[in-house]
Amino acid sequence: MAFAPMGPEASFFEVLDQHRASLLAALRRGGGQPCGAGAGTHLASRFEDSVGLQMVSHCTTRKIKSDSPKSVKNFALILKILSMIYKLVQSNTYATKRDIYYTDSQLFGNQTVVDNIINDISCMLKVPRRCLHILSTSKGLIAGNLRYIEEDGTKVNCSCATAVAVPSNIQGIQNAKFLLIVEKDATFQRLLDDNFCNKMAPCIMATGKGVPDLNTRLLVKKLWDTFHIPIFTLVDADPHGIEIMCIYKYGSMSMSFEAHNLTVPAIRWLGLLPSDIKRLNVPKDTLIPLTKRDQMKLDSILKRPYITCQPFWRKEMEIMADSKMKAEIQALSFLSSDYLSRVYLPNKLKFGGWI
Repeated sequence: MAFAPMGPEASFFEVLDQHRASLLAALRRGGGQPCGAGAGTHLASRFEDSVGLQMVSHCTTRKIKSDSPKSVKNFALILKILSMIYKLVQSNTYATKRDIYYTDSQLFGNQTVVDNIINDISCMLKVPRRCLHILSTSKGLIAGNLRYIEEDGTKVNCSCATAVAVPSNIQGIQNAKFLLIVEKDATFQRLLDDNFCNKMAPCIMATGKGVPDLNTRLLVKKLWDTFHIPIFTLVDADPHGIEIMCIYKYGSMSMSFEAHNLTVPAIRWLGLLPSDIKRLNVPKDTLIPLTKRDQMKLDSILKRPYITCQPFWRKEMEIMADSKMKAEIQALSFLSSDYLSRVYLPNKLKFGGWI
């Protein structure tokens, strides 16, 4: 497929525009009916197809008492962090979780203690972490046709050739035709090297470098809420890649109390699909056998309530389970070095090859 210097012709985006129209129609219809959750269950979270995994109001709570020897230290740590949050809010300043840990690293012991307490406070107060004036250090990257204004007023113009760190809070975003979420940094960088964003302009690419951090998920959610553009994921055809895609789309148990601010159920699985491996005749020596841990992860995902709403996802995962093989995105390079950016992704986007 040949590309014009300024991106594909207008007809290339017809399928994407149709997909966007169907997403907007689904939003207008509403929905949000519980799917796959049995009545009378008492889990800490439930699945709702318009939101994802969200915490239920009647879930079991944990009590921490100031007069109990077992919990007195944890109680004191919570009070300490609450006092720091109060000062941050009063002074309208922000701090990272790492900043808080280093205020008294010996007292806290390790970063995980601080992270868990901040999550507990956010859950207890029923507010997003940002409302506590606590930020996370970004590890994600973004590139493409995107301009935005950071909280301090700095104007950022993303490039199609280089990536910038995912910001913690942005305003004044400009539009694009679609967003492609790439699982791995190596694949993301390869697409940049292949000039994929320019060829597919206007588009945006983002990566969380594996399991996404909070800022990357917030950015994806903000792009969806602002423009309702189609969002696609490009992940390895393995249980770990599917898990990462599910976090973007449906959220995670640990952050279910913030589901409304983080999940985008409209996300679609673009690739690498297990069915693509056979369809494209990917060489068998590039495939990797599923480990016992992979099989356990795959079985766990298949039992999740949202999979009952995704029959095409289930079919793909069953193909993987039956073959007992997985494949990384890099397996496509055995067809040709630029097959991913030159053939695979353009054809998938042009002909609606997502599920």
